[in-house]
Amino acid sequence: MKYQEIDFERYTQCLENSEQRNWYAKKEVLDELSGNWELLVYGNYEAILPVPLKKKIRINFVLMPLFCQQLGIFSNKDNVEINDQFLKFLRKNYKVFLYTFNQKNSFSENLEKKKNYSIPISDYVILHRKKYFKGRKSTTKCAQHLIYKEIEMNSEHIYFIENNFKGLTKQSDIEKFKQYLSFLYKNNSLKLCGAYLEEKLINVAVLVSENHELSLLALINDENYKNENGPSFLIDKILNYYIHKKTFNFMGSNIRGIEVFFKSFGGELHEYGYLESKILKKLS
Repeated sequence: MKYQEIDFERYTQCLENSEQRNWYAKKEVLDELSGNWELLVYGNYEAILPVPLKKKIRINFVLMPLFCQQLGIFSNKDNVEINDQFLKFLRKNYKVFLYTFNQKNSFSENLEKKKNYSIPISDYVILHRKKYFKGRKSTTKCAQHLIYKEIEMNSEHIYFIENNFKGLTKQSDIEKFKQYLSFLYKNNSLKLCGAYLEEKLINVAVLVSENHELSLLALINDENYKNENGPSFLIDKILNYYIHKKTFNFMGSNIRGIEVFFKSFGGELHEYGYLESKILKKLS
């Protein structure tokens, strides 16, 4: 279905009642991050698969939008046979550059996998005692001279984020990130947590906040203060305050050092399948 043909009431109902429900597939989030997407529908909205599109030289191709980690198939109960039909249709009818399914989608074939880490709702004391790596316990203990604050989105904090964000090289991507922050703020879904050395802000955790989950969108650090262990301090404080009522989603990663960092807090591995064109693999 083209965008204008979608019954968004049924779409939302299917998504909200699905076993795989996630933040990225919400209509307003996809509208913000993609702006151009279609939908594959099974039956009477019994299962759905959003398809984000990019257009270049009059050719539409499937490409995951920036800051959108997982889409895939959403249904009341994950079904391998139905999932295989979606996969076959997607391959046959679209030029797929990159498409990521969600961690609850299963297929009869083995797709290539990406890694995600998350911590379920837990007792912080037990999590810290039993799941933290020994080195992480030590690092967080050494950082207790820092001050934790939940901060507002204002020009000072946006300036800190823009000047210290290492993950984005293109100015257009930085602008997209700032637009996304504004979107999250307007939708009451943004949480900014800061680590201070006395009165100086040295680290910021950017979180997507939902009713039952916090997702780590970015962890931004002033490299002049890396010896203060601000990232460990921030994640530990956030878990201390929220893990008893919200899951914590680390949002990745396949990079070894970051992966170990996430695991060291008790992060549990959840793999999700993806399709990627040979052209994009060569470019990356």
